[in-house]
Amino acid sequence: MTDKEKKKVLFLCTHNSARSQMAEGILRNLYGDKFEVFSAGTEPSRVNPYAIRAMQEIGIDISAHSSKHMDKFEGMRIDYVVTVCDQAKQSCPTFPGAAHNIHKGFSDPSKFRGKDEEILLGFKQVRDEIGSWIEKEFEMK
Repeated sequence: MTDKEKKKVLFLCTHNSARSQMAEGILRNLYGDKFEVFSAGTEPSRVNPYAIRAMQEIGIDISAHSSKHMDKFEGMRIDYVVTVCDQAKQSCPTFPGAAHNIHKGFSDPSKFRGKDEEILLGFKQVRDEIGSWIEKEFEMK
């Protein structure tokens, strides 16, 4: 399947630092043959180092990803815009040019506190929740 035939998916969250970045990496890894995948934020910051570490543990490298503003994708025809946090859904309930808007909120791993291992464990739990949901949600699309 060529890139022109692939459906486009944009994952949105507030900072484009963890949830949307992990979702982008997971979908590309699972179904990259069917989807062209992007992520962005309503208030982009930087990719969280814990998200990078959690993804490396499952063999997905997002270390070269950057945090992007959702404006970068304005005017682009996107098949699925997926908000992965409630704040992004409130800021952007629908995305111009999106054929389908989907919302699936996940816990914000950047709010986790504790020792290094405890924080990483929280990121891994959110990563696994995102992965399970993506596997089911996009398998038949």
